[in-house]
Amino acid sequence: MHISHNTHPVTPSPPVVIFGCGNVLLGDDGFGPAVIEALLPLNLPETVSLIDAGTGIREYLLDYLMLPILRPELLIIIDAGHQQSGAPGVVLECSPTAIAAKKIHDFSLHQFPTVNLLRELQEETGIEVVLLIAQTAVIPDHIAPGLSSTMLAAVQDACHRILRIISRYTSLETTAP
Repeated sequence: MHISHNTHPVTPSPPVVIFGCGNVLLGDDGFGPAVIEALLPLNLPETVSLIDAGTGIREYLLDYLMLPILRPELLIIIDAGHQQSGAPGVVLECSPTAIAAKKIHDFSLHQFPTVNLLRELQEETGIEVVLLIAQTAVIPDHIAPGLSSTMLAAVQDACHRILRIISRYTSLETTAP
């Protein structure tokens, strides 16, 4: 829950927080929420929080900047992106600082101020931030729910990568879903 909406005492975040970003009504843009949905049945440890952020991740990130008790040790953000040279379904793993300023618009994260905010969050708080961005062929400009078969395969790739990444922070074995 965001600070601005919280009427209860604030409790610390678990050490690992995973956000799935995207609009499920716009085809492959729903990649992030689809990965969260695929991770839910895995019964990850209590030290891992899964959040379908839809297109509203900025508020969470601002909370992490403003209130240290909420900060996780590891923040994984999953989203869809479109690069001119990328092959559809390829999952890129990177840090926010690895995205060159001229490439920021290629990665949605639901607009570039969020990428800048992620950079600031990593640099100012020490939170490890990992981005998993799946290359889309196209994001429709009209309502078209559901992922393409290429992106459905990318969901499994992202889940494997996430399990490997979080194994450093949990007692979780790196077995695949």
